[in-house]
Amino acid sequence: MRRRTKRTDNQLELPLDRASNSYGSPDAAAALRPPLRLIQGSGAKKPERLDSRDAVVRVLIEAGADLLLRKISSQRAEEIRRRVDTVMGLFDRVDGSPQLIPALKRRLDELESLMRETRGLRAGRSR
Repeated sequence: MRRRTKRTDNQLELPLDRASNSYGSPDAAAALRPPLRLIQGSGAKKPERLDSRDAVVRVLIEAGADLLLRKISSQRAEEIRRRVDTVMGLFDRVDGSPQLIPALKRRLDELESLMRETRGLRAGRSR
């Protein structure tokens, strides 16, 4: 795993030095630990890019959970399921004919757009 060393204006680095701690002497492992850094974010998870079969399957699972929780309609869930089936079929066919890659990308973009819209509707209902 690679460590980031680049700092931005949105990061706060707190030099928590155990040597200055009044509770006693620090152990060797604590002395080697890097200082704590706070990285500010919006608190919202970035939507996953649909670029693999696994990501598409997660979309289907998300739609199923939303349907069970009554966050989306059965018609919307059915439309998502239908599009996921189409995309999964294209993934299988692309393995044998790479010329279908543009069609697969177009369908993935359409599914991603539908999911963005669905998440927007779902967020509007929960407010």
